Formats: sequence, structure tokens, C-alpha cells
Amino acid sequence: MGLQMESRCTCCRRLNVKLFLKGEKCSSSKCTLEKKKSASATRSRSRSRRSRMSQYARQLREKQKLRFKYGITETQFRRYYEKAEKMSGVTGEEFLRFLERRMDNIAWRLGWASSRRQARQLVFHGHFLVNGRKVWTPSFLLKQEDSIELKDKSKKMDLIEQNLQSSNKQTLPDWLEMDAKSQKAVVTKFPEKEELDQEIDVSLIVEYYSRK
Repeated sequence: MGLQMESRCTCCRRLNVKLFLKGEKCSSSKCTLEKKKSASATRSRSRSRRSRMSQYARQLREKQKLRFKYGITETQFRRYYEKAEKMSGVTGEEFLRFLERRMDNIAWRLGWASSRRQARQLVFHGHFLVNGRKVWTPSFLLKQEDSIELKDKSKKMDLIEQNLQSSNKQTLPDWLEMDAKSQKAVVTKFPEKEELDQEIDVSLIVEYYSRK
């Protein structure tokens, strides 16, 4: 399966959950999900839909939620799962850590982009350095003690300055440290279990890929 070509708002409506795929719009009154449904209608519909769902449907829905959140292909997604499965830790946790360590995700976490999608474009255009070397690959996995910074010219970009000044930018997680003055960050450690996405039931995704 290739990249998701449908509207990003359509993904959220279909899964009935905010995936925050469009940056600040998702946190504002312009969010399509907020416009279309009242809070009470959303809760009642979600309950009735979940009650009719088979176990397979729940597994598939959770997988799609996570895949759309990070904006990656099914092939990439499955590859991360297969790598996580071979590791000595808990498969679901290791799987989420792989996703968090992606270059585009970390650029978004640092507040340089308003969404992971925008971060991907910034990486493609070569705005970031990892350990002093330019990286163009959004799927590049950062390791502990790796440093990431903006190129000197990129620090002056209006888009990046606006993102850094935005009140809706992501709160910096504890496993990242950034010098606001130099716009240079370091991966101090890998995220702990409690620092991983708690809105995703990763056990359902493990069950999905563990089916015989």
C-alpha cells in the first residue's frame, strides 16, 4: 500500500479521532471533526461503532490510526514492526520507539514544523544537520547522543520562525534537549514507556501483525 492520498481531514473523520495531521488547524475551531460533530454525538457514535466492531476491525483501525499519524507507507510501517519484533524488549514499545526516532518526527517534536508532514518536506529540502552532516531522509533514525540542528540559513526562514513562536507547538519531550539560542538539540536517551504515545493501543497492532 502506498502513501495515503485522500484528504488528511478525511482520515480523521473516517477513524473518528484527531490525528493532528494539519498542524495548528487541528487545535483550532477550524478543525473539520469539530465542525461536523458535537461532542455528545461523537461519543455516542463511537460507542455504538466500537460495539459492532470485530476484533480484527479494532486491530486494523488502531494500526491505521498510528500509520496515518506518522504519515508512512504500509511497507515502512511493517518493516519497523519486524525490526521491533527481533529486539529483546517489549515489541510494542520498541515499535513506537522506532517511529519516534525518525528524523521527521524529531524535527516536529522540536517545534521546527507544525506537523509531521511539514517536517518531512523540510527534511527533504535539506534544512537539518545531524552530527554536522546534512540529512535528506525523513526516515533516518537518530541514535542516543546524536545532535540535530538547523542550517544557518534555515534559522532565518519565516516558516520555521513562525512555528517556533507558535503557542500550539509541541511540548519538548524529556528525551530531547534543545538550546533555544543555537537551535541545536541532542537525543539524550530513547523514550521511556510512559513517554510513548498513550492514545494508541499498541497491543492491538501487535495482535494484528501476529495473526497466522
